[in-house]
Order: sequence, then structure tokens, then C-alpha cells
Amino acid sequence: MARASDATGTSAADDLARDLRANGVRLIAGSLTDPAGVTRAKYVPVSRLGAFERSGMGVSPSWSVFCVDSGIAFTPTIGVTGDHRIRIDRRDVRVIDDGIGWAPGNLNDQAGTPVPLCPRSLLARAEQSAADRGLSARVGAELECTMVALDGGPATTDPWSPYGIRTSLDRSALLVDLAETAETAGLDVEQIHTEYGHDQLEVSLAPTTPVAAADAVILTRIVLGRVAARHGLRISFAPVPFDGAAGNGAHLHLSLADAAGPLFSGGDGPHGIRTAGGSAIAGVVEALPDLLAVYAGSVLSAARLRPGNWAGAAACWGLENREAAVRFVAATAGSPHGANAELKLIDPSANPYLAAAAFLGSALRGIDLGLDLPPEIPENPAQSDVATRPLPSDQRAALDAFEYSSVAAELLGPEVVEALVAVRRYELKTYGELTLADTTRALRLAWSC
Repeated sequence: MARASDATGTSAADDLARDLRANGVRLIAGSLTDPAGVTRAKYVPVSRLGAFERSGMGVSPSWSVFCVDSGIAFTPTIGVTGDHRIRIDRRDVRVIDDGIGWAPGNLNDQAGTPVPLCPRSLLARAEQSAADRGLSARVGAELECTMVALDGGPATTDPWSPYGIRTSLDRSALLVDLAETAETAGLDVEQIHTEYGHDQLEVSLAPTTPVAAADAVILTRIVLGRVAARHGLRISFAPVPFDGAAGNGAHLHLSLADAAGPLFSGGDGPHGIRTAGGSAIAGVVEALPDLLAVYAGSVLSAARLRPGNWAGAAACWGLENREAAVRFVAATAGSPHGANAELKLIDPSANPYLAAAAFLGSALRGIDLGLDLPPEIPENPAQSDVATRPLPSDQRAALDAFEYSSVAAELLGPEVVEALVAVRRYELKTYGELTLADTTRALRLAWSC
């Protein structure tokens, strides 16, 4: 279903509810994605759509420190008291399954003001911050995931051919269902293919405004999960789904433009990068060690983020360099959306709203500070003579760097820093001493929708 009517007022919500009911919708889900990267939801009968929009549905503040399992990582400021509200906008409602409509939610206080722990509102502020500087931002997303059996084991044991026509045609019914369901849900899918890893899929989404892009990531995850279920499968968004398997990425592409045009093309710098565009890339690269916990902070993330995995494990940038954290895509005929910077080290355990806010915010910070574009790494960083900024060596180091980072506090706020550190430290305490095989088994479906 396309985006709902732009009309306002209670009567408009009632009209939309009648339209949705006529189309078979009986329940409306409003979802939040928490700092642990897990998407959670509340449902109301379609007749209560207006109430979901006006006053919202109550949730405990502890939702912001729910962990990947059933644990709760209480902090000094997040405990058992208080109340927040999930509020949705009826214009965002999509039909996602038989009888079910969905909309992304904002986390507000009881007066209707976004709370500091609301990732979606945080990204909206970053988007507005770009606009206040005279910049427009566009974000595109790539989602990698792994098909698994209903019991959580491998979906197939047949030999796998990366990007192979056989492996994709063997799943043609699922892929066609995915394309049709995504279109019905209003997703702008540009590409679907079987990936390098065994039973791995990738879906690429068209660039759009930052908040809409993060919304689309969550909606795509939901659609993938529902389609897979219809075909007797489940979808894993774990950074590493099985010990020894290829990892799943959640790459984001960022482009910026001002009144004079794109910042990443039309200039005198390398590959046409303008001065402000170079500063944006510099800001992203400089902040990577401080923000790694946002992009790849789960207990499984380090197993993916290794040299040789094409995961962007080196804090540097380079033209079409898949080993660099920032892969630059130049404005050519092969890039229909123009030049952009792709942040490769993000994995699906990241909250996409927080990851996009950190990505955009660090680019804007680089522009504000007038940072110089660092030297390009045109080859494999592991074989380069050019020194790169080291990333934290493990998840504990990444969390320490994030917790005490002034950049993280500036871009995300101390409340988000506190909550994210709490849930990730819980993961390390609970799963950090297990073998990778045991951890992947325990968390294979933790981030599934």
C-alpha cells in the first residue's frame, strides 16, 4: 500500500482506518528499534489508529535498555519507573502482511515531546542540522541477510555459487514474492541478488532522505521476514550467522549537496570531490574509532570486522575500495545516483537510525571543522605504506572509546551513549566467553523481524 493520505485531524484518521479496514487490515503495529538493534512493536485495532497517532501507546523507559535476549540492562537513569509513548504518523502506514499495517514510531514523553533516547527523532534532528547548513542529504541502504531453516539451522546443504544463476533461480519463487511484497509495501527496491555467503541475500534500496531511508531499512527487514516465513524459512540478520560463514553487512551510502551542487563531484579534489565533500569524508574517517560501537558494536560484530572480509575493517577511504571503511563511489555513468560515500563497516546489529545519525553527523562535523581530506588508500589497506587510524581492537575497547568520546556525546547525546553501552556490555558479559559457534547459535535470530 502506498503512503496514506496527507489529510489532518481526527476525521482523517478515521477515514484512513475505514480504508484500511476495507482492504483487510485489522491491526496496526507501531515499532521502535532499540540501542541493541532489535525492533519491537505494539499493536492496536485499526479503529484506534487515531489514538496511536494523537496520544501514542505506553511503554516503559526500560525498552531503551532491552537486550538482544530477554535481559534488561538497567542504568542509573533508566529503571522501573516512568512512562514513554510510541507515537506514529498515519501517513507512514504500510500494509506488511495479511491483516497487518505497520508504521515506524517515535518515542515521546507523555507531553508529546521526543525523548533523548528516541533514535528516529535523533536522526530527524541530524537531517534538519544538514538543512540548516544549506545541505540536502540522501542515504541509500544495502541489507545483507542469511536464509535459515525454521529450526535455525542452515537453509540448504547444497553447494552454493556466489551470485550464481542456479542459486538464485532455486529461490525464484521467494525472490518474486519478495519483489511483489516490497512493491505493495511502498519500498523502492533497486536490486535483489544472492550474495557471496551460503544462503545469503542482499537487497539494495534507492537513496532517499535519512529518516525515510532508516524507516525503509526496518520495513525491508520486516518484509524479508514475512516473505521467508511463507516459504518455510527464516531470516538471520546476525553479523555472523554461523561460525565460519560470511558475515552480513548493512552498508549505508551518503550523498550531500548544497546550492552549488553535489559535494562529492564537480570539484578539483580527487575524483572530483569538492573541498566541503573532502571535509565530510574526513569527518567520517576521523570519528570511526569513537563510533565503532554504534556501527558494529554487538558481541558478534568483531567476527565479521576483519581484514580480508570486505567489511571495511580499516579506518580509511578509497575509490571503490571494499577493504576501506569508506568506499568512495565516483560520479560516472555507472553510478546513476551520482557520487557518494559508502560506510561499509556497519552491520545489521546496529540500530539504523543511530548509525545514519552518526554517519551524517560526523560528516557535518568534518565540514564544520574544515578537516582536510586524508590521503586516499587505493590498494588493500593491509598492504599499503600509508598509515591508517587504528580501530579499537575488540568490543570492550570499542565500548570504552565510545563511552568516553566527546564526539559520541556531541552527535548522539549522553542518554543514547549510556543506553548503548549498557546493552552491549550486557552482551559481552553474557556471551563474550562463549565460543563463536555457541554465540552464533544463541544470537542467530536476535535481530530478525
